[in-house]
Amino acid sequence: MSNALNQAIEQAFAQATQAVVDGQTEAAWRWLERAHILTQKRPLLHARSHWRMFILGWQTGDYREVAGQLPRILAAVLFSRIWVPLGNTGRARVSAFAPMPVSEDIQALLQAEQSGQ
Repeated sequence: MSNALNQAIEQAFAQATQAVVDGQTEAAWRWLERAHILTQKRPLLHARSHWRMFILGWQTGDYREVAGQLPRILAAVLFSRIWVPLGNTGRARVSAFAPMPVSEDIQALLQAEQSGQ
């Protein structure tokens, strides 16, 4: 994994953690969604993003999110290398099969990783 992509992933997880500590739930979700998109092709990190969403759902009493993350954790481990819907935010409120638009900065990180830079 490229250093830039690895740093972006760790930053997203760290920012999500800080947002939770600061009581900024919506910001935490946005950072976890970013982490999810960045990790989609990496099974363990992908599962980690869903695990963190599960935990945040639990902490905020969002049981729809909790229930939706359970199958996604397993699917992340089993299917990340086979197929993922690019750009999908990973939230339980969106179809697990729907591709979604990807921001330019995330596109650049993923393309650099794909080209081996």
